[in-house]
Amino acid sequence: MSNSLFRRKSIDKIVKDADLPADDIHSHGLKRVLTVKDLTFFGIAAIIGAGSFSSLGGAVFNGGPGVVVLFVITGIACAFTAFCYSEFASRIPVAGSAYTYAYASFGELFAWIIGWALIMEYSIGNIYVAFSWSDYFTSFLHKVNIHVPDYLTCSYIEAKKAVAEGSVNQELISAWNNAPMLGSLRIIFDLPALIINLLITYLVYRGIKESRNFSNAMVVLKLAIVGLVVLVGGYLVFSNGLTFNWTPANEEGIKSFMPNGFSGVMMAVSGVFFAYIGFDAVSVLAEESKNPQRDLPKGMILSLVICTIVYILLTLVLTGAVHYKNFDGVGDPLAFIFEAQNLNIGWMQLLVSICAVVAMTSVLLVFQMGQPRIWMSMSRDGLMPPVFQKIHTKFKTPSFATIVTGLVVGIPILFTDKTFVLDFTSIATLFAFVLVCGGVLLIPRKEKVAGRFTIPYVNGKLIFPLIIIGAVVILSVFTKNYFSDKFDYSFEHKVEALSDIIPAHFTDTAMVAGNVEQYLVSENDTDSSFIKLTNTVRSTPLPADKYEAAAGFIADKDPVQSKTAKISTLIFWFLMAALAVSSFLKNYSLIPLLGVSTCLYLLTGMSLSNWLWFGGWLLLGLIIYFLYGYKKSKLASPPAA
Repeated sequence: MSNSLFRRKSIDKIVKDADLPADDIHSHGLKRVLTVKDLTFFGIAAIIGAGSFSSLGGAVFNGGPGVVVLFVITGIACAFTAFCYSEFASRIPVAGSAYTYAYASFGELFAWIIGWALIMEYSIGNIYVAFSWSDYFTSFLHKVNIHVPDYLTCSYIEAKKAVAEGSVNQELISAWNNAPMLGSLRIIFDLPALIINLLITYLVYRGIKESRNFSNAMVVLKLAIVGLVVLVGGYLVFSNGLTFNWTPANEEGIKSFMPNGFSGVMMAVSGVFFAYIGFDAVSVLAEESKNPQRDLPKGMILSLVICTIVYILLTLVLTGAVHYKNFDGVGDPLAFIFEAQNLNIGWMQLLVSICAVVAMTSVLLVFQMGQPRIWMSMSRDGLMPPVFQKIHTKFKTPSFATIVTGLVVGIPILFTDKTFVLDFTSIATLFAFVLVCGGVLLIPRKEKVAGRFTIPYVNGKLIFPLIIIGAVVILSVFTKNYFSDKFDYSFEHKVEALSDIIPAHFTDTAMVAGNVEQYLVSENDTDSSFIKLTNTVRSTPLPADKYEAAAGFIADKDPVQSKTAKISTLIFWFLMAALAVSSFLKNYSLIPLLGVSTCLYLLTGMSLSNWLWFGGWLLLGLIIYFLYGYKKSKLASPPAA
């Protein structure tokens, strides 16, 4: 009996345990019906959704037009990751995605951690998508004069928070004030979000063919309307002479593509990365693909390339049509640019609302399909109860796991809100991506086989260390105090500077001089909280001397980088140094090295609260593993005689 926490399953054993015969439909397995086109469409269905139709507004507000750069960086990171997923998919054509790949490379403990983290990507991520779907759906109903009571279109937490913070959102205030009472409890919940979760769960339960046909139809429709947004919006940007919005003035009055600097662009990392999560869901469909070793890699890479181009074009249209500061708090950015005060095209608003409902329905579908199949793989390995691998005799779907997924998504809708789950989802996905790319470095290289994907091998022995050394030199020479600032964690000079700037009438917002430090700490000392604070200062009339002091202080952004970001950045460079040495000694392949590096860099944009919640989630997962999975694992049992 093996007691190792890092016991691995060989690739041959993983494929054998999945029991994958050659026929398309078998008595206890899944249906093999998906082609390259279907897999590409599933990837597009997962990627173009809540990210583009909801979180994109906040990303644009933080980063300005320069957020395009972050989309490119994130797209490149995902491209390297897609190559690594494709390498694993060609070797291990079974359901399970990053969980299964980690089992073959890092071992059981890391496999469990990844499997547990993927719950955050698929199930918890779907909570955010369900809330966003509800927002667009109820907005569409309002446009056709159908009104659902406010207390049935938002979460309890959102309404309670709005009242406590004196929000100007009248719908949330109305929901709280008009909600029916059950004793002392207000009945407030998001009914459309619950209904769509129920319907999607039923569709996924019924079968892969039904899900495929529904998804493909939605993808065609939403790509057509997104294309129309790009064409109509792009034409109006140029015809109305709005291209000046691409270079708005920064706080010093200098026109810039990145008005808040690169730190402002990096603030948008959660929203931008959320727009990409889901392309890896294609790998979960391995056992329903006709030729997974050939088609899965093509589907992932094609969908990623198409969606990156779409996101760049959408961002350029949004930031050209409307000044980036106007996207503050906008949850429907694509419809927003066509409102009366902007491009003023009412019929486009309606089309975008319809498209958003369709787009997010397809995201819900793909994520709801992914989670049960991961649980099915974990159950096969003994890490979860056997019932999770149960296949419906008629529909050929993991029936029990699908129902549980519906409950895991549906129940939290009653007591959480989308603000909480956005960053929670992104950090888990990035963590999984890092381990997938790292896993490729640990498995032996294989000879190229005709008809199967093989990741191109470029020896990183010298190239990768030179890239790291070059980056350090450039930052040291051209960025003042880049590294030394990472060791400065004092607040004194920030508090003192703000004491002379912030007007006294900010007392009720906890931003007076005496509360500045408390304010920053309560907001986890993030770049976001500082920029929110300084935006408030900017928008307030100040005497000339105060304005000059404010401008000088706000312009100096690097010293106010959050403690979490500074520590994360130091850890990042330490890991890069270690990786460069390992690459030199072991001749690692360059593509997975770049995948690990770019994903780790994106993780430096996460706040302290993201890390704390993620750490708590992983701790809960480890407790479950040691109570059940470690003992029940098939690798813990002696081999049969």
